[in-house]
Parts: sequence; structure tokens; C-alpha cells
Amino acid sequence: MNLRKTLVLQLLIAIVATAFLSSCNKSRDYKDSSRATGWKMNSKDGGFQYNPKAKEQETGPGLVFIEGGTFTKGKVQDDPMHDWNNSPTQQHVQSFYMDETEVTNLMYLEYLDWLKSVFPPSDENFRRIYEGALPDTLVWRNRLGYNEVMTNNYLRHPAYADYPVVGVSWIQAVEFSNWRTDRVNELILEQEGYTARNARFDVKAGETFNTETYLNAPTLTYGGKDSLTRGGKKSEGLLRKNEDSTGLFVQRKDGLLMPSYRLPTETEWEYAALGLIELRNYNVYRGRKKYPWDGQYTRSGNRRSRGDQLANFKQGDGDYGGIAGWSDDGADITAEVKSYEPNDYGLYDMAGNVAEWVADVYRPIVDDEFNDFNYYRGNVYTKNAIDKNGKVRVITADSIVYDTLSNGKIIARNLPGEILQVPVDEKETYLRTQFSESDNRDYRDGDKRSSRYFQTFGEDEEIDESKRMYNSPKHRVASDSTGTLDRQFDQSSNRTTLVNNEVRVYKGGSWRDRDYWLDPAQRRYFPQDMATDYIGFRCAMSRVGSKSKEGKRPRNK
Repeated sequence: MNLRKTLVLQLLIAIVATAFLSSCNKSRDYKDSSRATGWKMNSKDGGFQYNPKAKEQETGPGLVFIEGGTFTKGKVQDDPMHDWNNSPTQQHVQSFYMDETEVTNLMYLEYLDWLKSVFPPSDENFRRIYEGALPDTLVWRNRLGYNEVMTNNYLRHPAYADYPVVGVSWIQAVEFSNWRTDRVNELILEQEGYTARNARFDVKAGETFNTETYLNAPTLTYGGKDSLTRGGKKSEGLLRKNEDSTGLFVQRKDGLLMPSYRLPTETEWEYAALGLIELRNYNVYRGRKKYPWDGQYTRSGNRRSRGDQLANFKQGDGDYGGIAGWSDDGADITAEVKSYEPNDYGLYDMAGNVAEWVADVYRPIVDDEFNDFNYYRGNVYTKNAIDKNGKVRVITADSIVYDTLSNGKIIARNLPGEILQVPVDEKETYLRTQFSESDNRDYRDGDKRSSRYFQTFGEDEEIDESKRMYNSPKHRVASDSTGTLDRQFDQSSNRTTLVNNEVRVYKGGSWRDRDYWLDPAQRRYFPQDMATDYIGFRCAMSRVGSKSKEGKRPRNK
């Protein structure tokens, strides 16, 4: 009997000890307590607050996931211009997201409608904001062609609503991407209960939402209106508990807000257009692709669609679609998005329809010897402007900065509600090894040090501008107090190139191009402040966190 009691007692002790140890282990779990200090996280008494429920990045509206990898950039079968500006280089791209389709007229009209309601062009203070965002519909005109139907209807008529927007400059495409970022994150905060319901519909100039302003100076968001910034149900609940609660505003560490929409880099665009995922055999490519689709031809070889064109492009002199009927590609100018099959990543119209702006400044040679990871030329590093009180400077309705472009068009460089950006200085660059100045667009190709006339001694001497590597025309446009433009054309006859830091790459063939431009590796350039009837754009977004959405799995399962 005593033996039984002893066994029962030992069993009870073991159960209690196991429960105690498990509770200790639970208290030391990473999501409950710090692995650095052992302090309890998310304690009501204070300390470090962390969101243990944060998940991986969600896919933003309109985007598809592109898993990164290694590929050969610039490998083409045809070089019609014989400029050798796309010699093959090995590159690695991090995972990212890209728009499923090109930005359409309907998407861009939503942007224009928002600008018109918040910054009414009837107000002289804001007139140039709306006018600077308008696409140039006159790009359709031709001196020996009648295209007025597109000039008058292409942007706004509902028949063209799902057609890719054209007549937009690179600068306008960037501004659209910035606007899209703010509208997506503004909706997220409202849906999560942080900001007031429908706050996004009742804003005025100087009271708009900006993502970076919210993250860096949340009390200045919506023009400093707490009723909007902290008017959601979740914020109200936190305020009732503790007015000094740190959870009143979403922070970057909460993982709730999306990274910025932006233009894809040239390397990202080419990688996504190729869609090599179906050509991999373990870690070796089985051949290569001339187009975003499989095969060496522009017509489908599938049984059900055999002979159909896989994109709309110029098939020959005077042939923009083929003979009407079965062999026609279905479009003589642009086509409605998703009119043709997507590539292996699920992206539509990566060849044909319209060519697309990418983020890069154009140079004839890709400097892969210096960098072959996320290659991009065009970095201009900035930082938030800080006032004398140590606070960030937010643009107001009275401090909008306008800029006159080389073609005479006036645009707003920033909008009310945004944080003023200034170039980085010696505080950020001193003794750094990876960058030494704010503007890096010229780095290793066009800057003073890259000139064949550069000498290591006498660095303080100014180099003769005529001896620079890129000696492009320098036109000057200014406006007087009455708004009259003073256009001063460069009269020099010694200019050697059109390449400069304001020229951007565009990729992909368009409805105006012959089939050799459909190769994703082809690259061309155009001034960033000018527009055409054959260049559109789509947005991209960086992926944060893991490289893939799903873990690696056995190949044969």
C-alpha cells in the first residue's frame, strides 16, 4: 500500500514539474518574451511592443508575385540598330511584385479625378498640379495622318477604359506611382480601424494622407486633424484605455502598410518579361526565349489557337494588324489589356500593345563588373528636411515647389502633405565606402572621374564641359512673372550625343514596332519629360521578407 502511495506521489510531482517547465518554456518563447533580455514583450506594464501576428507581405491591388533569381540580361537574337547596348550580363534579381497589366486609362482617370477634387484647377494656386498630371493627348497627331478620333477620345471615352494609358512622361508615371502608394495605405489604415471611416473622401489641399508623413510624423497627417488620424474604432478603444498608448499609430515594425509602388527597374522588367520559370531543369536553363512566350514565332502553335498572333505589333510596312478577319491580330493601335495570353508569371502584354517606362537612367553599357545584384542606374539619395525645432518639414498648400521641364511644361515636384526631401550631405556620406554623394546617376559612366580627360591631380579644377563623356544639348526654358515661356535652344554644333541624366530606358515592343523589338532584352531610351503614343507603364513593388511565398518542396512530389 505504501508503495502505491509512493508511486502516485511521484507521478503527481512529475506532472507538476512538467507543467511548471512547460510554462517556463512558454514564457521564454520568442513571441512572448525577448530572446535578448528575457523581458516580457507586449506587457501592459510597458516595455517593448511587438506584433507577433504580423504575417508575410500581402500582394497589393493589381500586382502579381515574381520570385527572384539569376538570369542572363541583354541576350538578344537581333540587333537591328547595331549599337550593341544590350550585351549579355549575368544578373540576380530579388523577389518583387509587378502589375498584372499595364496601367489603363481608367486607372489613370481615377488619379486625375482625385487630383481635381482635392486640388481644383479652378483655384489658381493648384491649377498647375492638375495640368501637370494630364496625359498629352496630342501625341496621336500626325502631319500626314488623320488621328483626331484618338486625340479626342482615347483617354476619356469608356470604349478605351481598359486600354493602356499613353501620352504620359516618365515623371508623370512616377507621380502616379507615389499617389497609388498613398491611396492603398490610406485604405488599409481605415479598414484596420486606425483612421476615421471615409476620411479619404473628405480632404482638402494641405490635409491629404501621405504614407511617409504618417510613419515619420503621424500627428501631422491629414493636416494635423486628430479626428481623422485617430478616428477609427481601434484608435478610439486604445485612447479609452490609455491616452499615452504607443499603439495609437501604425509603425513600420507592425508590418501593416505596403512598401511603395514604383516603376520597375530595367533588370526587373526584363526578368519578369522573360518568365523563365518553365525553362528551368534543376539549376540549368533548357534553351532560351526570344519572346515572353515559348517558341521562336509570333503566332500560336497551340491546337485550339493555332495561327493566332500572340501580341499586337507592326507586322510590316503599312501593316499594323494584318488582313481583316481570321489572321488579324485584333488591334491596329493599342488593344484592351488581357486580350492576349499572359506569360509564365501571369503578366499580360509584356510584348506588344505599348512599350513601357522603367526606372533606369539610360547608358549604352551595363556596368555589371561593379554590381550584378539588383542592378539599377539612377539613385539620387535624399533625406527628410528637418526644421530648426527638430521636426520634419511637411509641404503645405503655400510651399508647393514647381519645376519647368525642358519642353516648357510646368509640374509640381511635391504635393501638400508630403515631407520635403533634401539631398544627403556629409553627415551621411563621410567615410562611407559604398557611396560618396547624393546624385549617383553618373557613377562610373559620365561623371568627371569617368572622363578620358580626368587626372588624379588638380581635382579642384573644373573640366571643360565640351570634353565630358556625354555632351548632350542643353536647352533652357524659363518663365517670367506673367507665365510667358522663354525658350533658349542650344545653338552649339559640337554636341555628340542625346544621352544625359534626364533620359530614361523604356522596354518592350509596342503597336508601332516590328517584331524584333518584342524581345525583352531590347532597350531604347527617351527623355523623361516627354511622351509618345506608344509608351505606357506598369508599377512594381519590392518584396520584403522571404524570397519565395512557399517553402522549397521535393521536385517529384
